[in-house]
Amino acid sequence: MQLLTQDLRDQLLANGRQQLPVRGTRNEIDFVPVVKLFTPDAGATWLLTEIDPEDPDIAFGLCDLGLGCPEIGSVSLSELSSLRGRLGLPVERDLHFQPCKTLSEYASVARQRGVIQT
Repeated sequence: MQLLTQDLRDQLLANGRQQLPVRGTRNEIDFVPVVKLFTPDAGATWLLTEIDPEDPDIAFGLCDLGLGCPEIGSVSLSELSSLRGRLGLPVERDLHFQPCKTLSEYASVARQRGVIQT
């Protein structure tokens, strides 16, 4: 399965272009996640909101490696594409993901519970 369709990539890049001029300021945009990626055999989850338009291999979102401490940060899409879980399964896109909160809201709950819950 392709991690990101062209539509998802376009949405993530559009968010990245919107965020670029305000990143690091109090005007940063708290986007709703565009896509959820996960490892079916390793307990890792990523809720991505944007792609850096200056480096389209770098996505931004809430990252949970299954270690009990989800963090907001950046991730390499090429690394996600090559990642395999314990049984050798690749990262997948959750085709049924329907976001209902902003990234900071997902992050707040994830920090309290130690895991991303969607």
